[in-house]
Amino acid sequence: MKSWRLLIILLLSIPMITVAQEKTKERKGEFYFSWGYNKEWYTHSDVKVNQPALNSNYTLRNVVSHDHPGWDEGLFTAPISIPQYNYRLGYFFNKKKGLAFEINFDHTKHIIKDGQLITVSGTLNGRHVDSSMYFSENFGFYYYLNNGANFLLFNLVKRWNWHESANGQLKIDALGKAGIGPLIPHVQNSLFGKANEPGFQIGGWNMGIEAGVRATFFKHVYLEFTNKIDYARYSGLKVYQGTASQAFGTYEMILSLGYTWKGGKKMAE
Repeated sequence: MKSWRLLIILLLSIPMITVAQEKTKERKGEFYFSWGYNKEWYTHSDVKVNQPALNSNYTLRNVVSHDHPGWDEGLFTAPISIPQYNYRLGYFFNKKKGLAFEINFDHTKHIIKDGQLITVSGTLNGRHVDSSMYFSENFGFYYYLNNGANFLLFNLVKRWNWHESANGQLKIDALGKAGIGPLIPHVQNSLFGKANEPGFQIGGWNMGIEAGVRATFFKHVYLEFTNKIDYARYSGLKVYQGTASQAFGTYEMILSLGYTWKGGKKMAE
């Protein structure tokens, strides 16, 4: 009699075990990684310079800046990190709701345009100044974040499924992203003929929002196109005998090629 009771309990347990396993399978995460390239447009900005040793504290007002894509300098012949590149590393921790966490890095280049008249106001070498000056490398003026303005963001990602083919080999999703993180610029400049010591540094913070479309082929390979708006606030940037600060907005267009794969099983609730 006990044997029959044990058999009945086992038979009743099988469907429950199967359902639990199916739930666990449904709750698998999903990793992804992508590499791509970008194009930027920047807002005008002020550069505030403080050089206590030189008794200088002035502002370069309303400067015009541009990027340096580098696509025409050997995209397929030079190292892949020479043009303005970007990478994404993410994990969908809740596939049902389409939620992911993402490390989002953009190697963007920010250069103050050569040959423009810039208003300089404040104190320069102990004297008051408020005049327009010709900003040109030929006169000892340049200001580059050319080895990277370098936006690093920690993003929360939301995915919406738009279309999936009957055989599952093509999937099109819409993506929305938002995050905040540090800036890691490479700072190189010369102001009034005085050059700094170029180098990378932690130099402030940025926040951004991004939206776009991802097309996934054969369940793993995907192409992603997004538009992004970023606000970056730089501080403590190294200049000769002092520091500079600057804030500007960026509009980006980004194209990336990526690979996605399933992660480990999550615990069932």
